[in-house]
Amino acid sequence: MDEGLERRASVDSYITREAPIALEGILNNIGSSGVDAPGVKSGVVIASPSQNNPDYFYTWTRDSALTMKVLVDRLISGNTALRTTIENYVAAQAIIQQISNPSGGPTTGGLGEPKFNVDETAFTGAWGRPQRDGPALRATALIAYCRYLISTGNTSYATSTVWPIISSDLNYVVAYWNQTGFDLWEEVDGSSFFTYNAQHRALVEGAAMAIELGQTCNGCSTQSPLILCFLQNFWSGSYITSNINVNNDRMGKDANSILSSIQIFDSAAASCDDTTFQPCSDRMLANHKVVTDSFRSVYPINSGIAEGIAVSVGRYPEDTYYNGNPWFLCTLAAAEQLYDALYQWNELGELNVTSTSLPFFHDFDSSIATGTYSSTSATYSTLTSAIKSYADGFVTVIEAHQASNGSLSEQFDKSAGTELSAYDLTWSFAAFLTAADRRGGSVPASWGESTGNSLPSTCGGNGPSCSVSITFNEMKATTFGQNVYLTGSISQLGEWSTSTGSAVALSANEYTSSNPLWYATVKLPATTTFEYKFFILNPDGSVTWEDDPNRSYTTSSTCGGSDTVSDSWQ
Repeated sequence: MDEGLERRASVDSYITREAPIALEGILNNIGSSGVDAPGVKSGVVIASPSQNNPDYFYTWTRDSALTMKVLVDRLISGNTALRTTIENYVAAQAIIQQISNPSGGPTTGGLGEPKFNVDETAFTGAWGRPQRDGPALRATALIAYCRYLISTGNTSYATSTVWPIISSDLNYVVAYWNQTGFDLWEEVDGSSFFTYNAQHRALVEGAAMAIELGQTCNGCSTQSPLILCFLQNFWSGSYITSNINVNNDRMGKDANSILSSIQIFDSAAASCDDTTFQPCSDRMLANHKVVTDSFRSVYPINSGIAEGIAVSVGRYPEDTYYNGNPWFLCTLAAAEQLYDALYQWNELGELNVTSTSLPFFHDFDSSIATGTYSSTSATYSTLTSAIKSYADGFVTVIEAHQASNGSLSEQFDKSAGTELSAYDLTWSFAAFLTAADRRGGSVPASWGESTGNSLPSTCGGNGPSCSVSITFNEMKATTFGQNVYLTGSISQLGEWSTSTGSAVALSANEYTSSNPLWYATVKLPATTTFEYKFFILNPDGSVTWEDDPNRSYTTSSTCGGSDTVSDSWQ
């Protein structure tokens, strides 16, 4: 933030004023009683009341889970009035998990569908799907709620009602973690740092919760170390490359990585662990500087602000959405990682400066040298005081650019600083509350980082190979009640099964009598040769195959690429 920009309040008084507004903003966006959520089903969380330019009047699995985790943590801290809202969310998720959608059915990939209509029906329009972070984040939120239920003597409800939802999400993570998908910004099809961190955490705490409830979590303990192995590939040597296995021209410097660090923050972590990318780790401090510094030259409102002084932070420097602007939640995340780090150093009683983290610390003490500094030392006090002020600066940026009524939109203009895009964004309100909590020393329970930070002896071969998106177009005139399916020789195409749960259903929403088009888009491994064939499922359940021979195709070697295969019934 420009040091000359007038502050409307001290950080303390600002947080005191804004916190109840942010909580109310969240509750206003939850059906059915939320004042900004008319017609929304009970327990369904909308992204924003905005219904045009942009239309965010949907429920996203990811945003909803992150928001509900905030409410669960507040319930645990004593706000028992939130319990009904949380239980309504539990009931809504039990319904949403069972909705068949373009990503699949309840057990065939449908949990990776990113968003749903507010009346608990499938959104069937074009979108970046699947997104594999949502199930993991929902599991994390509900595991925290289970801990609360157990502590208050409600283990039966936890086991009978909440655990089945968690179990389905964990099963999804186990089955699909090693396949690519769209990132949290819903733009990049590949492997996302944010997604894998969420998945690793969910499996670690899922395994522990299963034991506590006397349940099973098949694959949780065996797959979580493999995910941790794969996560090490995102470290470039100087910062986190937030998306890999992709086909774009971005540098990979992305607030995705900062959001990841605060999501996997563990208040009980015994050290600033690089392996799990804890907020105070060398890697994540170095990454924090690289990512935040990358915005100093791309936004006019950051012009002339020196390194080590807070700036407005966006998603990534190359962003063009709404012409590319700072986001409230990204700027708040930059503050929150630092508050997390300060908490961890205080618990540890020292901070360690290495060659990796030295550039970060150099912004606060130009003469700092590598070494370990005890909390009783003057250097420790100097550094932590300066870093606290730096973190507070990001909060002051938010205060300076939000509306006077306390609303928090998605973005603010990179030149004028005025709010932009979706208004009263639920995730922005949630991001404010978590940053304020961490600043005040309020932290969530441990997710078990100390039991999930060990790498296997070898990591080779773990993780997904890159994938490509193939759109299959099939021209076939059909009669009412007939549906066209695709099956083939690889698992993604059902391995020749004609079961509706395994074969790929084609869509007819562009079908006309003159253009009888059926189509489906499927993510397949790159550089893979396979055979495939179409069949019709008749109203009586019988199957009509197209004639031989089997068709064949080889996917390209370009990660994140796409192609179209056009066929006619033979």
